[in-house]
Amino acid sequence: MDDSDQISYNFHIRPILSDKCFTCHGPDANKREADLRLDTEAGAYAALKESPGKFALVSGNLEKSEVFHRITSTDPGEMMPPPESNLSLSEEEITLIKRWIEQGAKYEPHWAFLKVKKPEVPKVDWGNNEIDAFTFRKMQTKKLEPNPEAKPHELIKRASLDLTGLPPSPAILDKYADFSGENTYEKLLDELLHQPAFGEKLAVLWLDISRYADSYGYQDDEFRSQWPYRDWVIHAFNQNLPYDQFLTWQLAGDLLPNATKEQILATAFNRNHKYTEEGGIIEEEYRIEYVLDKTNTFSKGILGITMECAQCHDHKYDPFSQKEYYELFAFFNNSKEKGFEGDISQTKPAKTPILWIERDDLDGILHFINHPDTTKLMVSVMGENEEKRTTYILDRGLYDAPTVPVDASTPASIFEFPENLEKKSARPGPMDYQQR
Repeated sequence: MDDSDQISYNFHIRPILSDKCFTCHGPDANKREADLRLDTEAGAYAALKESPGKFALVSGNLEKSEVFHRITSTDPGEMMPPPESNLSLSEEEITLIKRWIEQGAKYEPHWAFLKVKKPEVPKVDWGNNEIDAFTFRKMQTKKLEPNPEAKPHELIKRASLDLTGLPPSPAILDKYADFSGENTYEKLLDELLHQPAFGEKLAVLWLDISRYADSYGYQDDEFRSQWPYRDWVIHAFNQNLPYDQFLTWQLAGDLLPNATKEQILATAFNRNHKYTEEGGIIEEEYRIEYVLDKTNTFSKGILGITMECAQCHDHKYDPFSQKEYYELFAFFNNSKEKGFEGDISQTKPAKTPILWIERDDLDGILHFINHPDTTKLMVSVMGENEEKRTTYILDRGLYDAPTVPVDASTPASIFEFPENLEKKSARPGPMDYQQR
């Protein structure tokens, strides 16, 4: 970096503080030393309680910034991080913090929680679309040149593998051999998008996210019939179901007005977790385990962030409290699902609540399910208790250590749950986050 470059808190400073400082001076109140927070602007600029008249950071002033003195000190009793932590700052990291303080020590909200803004498209003389403009500009900063234009058979192969997961057929290779006349590259893409394999290719990733499996997962690992959900995912992708509906149906399809069997089937997303059939277990322990799984899957798979640390304590590095974790947990805590329905001798391919799929359904709204047999199908899905179950913060995440009751809500750092929406029996959906 040049000396004139602006130091960014998000990209230069936060990673250093997160690795070396936040364990003792971050979000976790139980681990915080000297009541000093460096993860927030207010905490970093506040007067030091153990050193009256001094401040951790003073904008533009190295002499008055205790952080700078501590990270450059050679006195074991003063230096930060302390020697016993087995952590240390490199000269480059110290220089970055020094320059950041000199430039004003400006904090920034974490980029992951900022509303996305459409950037201005760079003006370049290469490429066919807006994405090309951004990639070419980056190439220029790295002193790179674009590769030669790919030949038709190379593009056909890439497109086919990317969209369907399969190599192109000889017929497609011949048809689009030179992209002449009506057989354009765009028409090739349309043809590939209309192949059944397109939905199957996309479903591979989503089924991993939804932890799909055809067995219960614990030691007995008996068969379960969740596969109609797999067929629904493939169908949804091939029908280009709008993303908001794709998520809403899976998270709360059973709560929609006059919910169809297809919408209820989609909620199997929340029932794909492991399920025990071991005798002698504590039912409530495993019921809580299943709700924890739903909460963690929602945070990772839908929100794209890991919150499970907050199951036991305030998150050490991200802006989530344990209270917020169990407020999110509360949305999934009112299901009719049971922690235990019998041991291996009583196994069945679906657990309460169950969606029964009949022949009429397979000939109608659920025609996409590949089941030529005449037998009925059963699938584990979601269903709500009529009476609200109270949710508690669990001490250290233990099922039998309830503390303070909480209401359902969403993490404020992502998007605060609107006050005008019902919380008693509504699981969070994408519309709750559309203003991010």
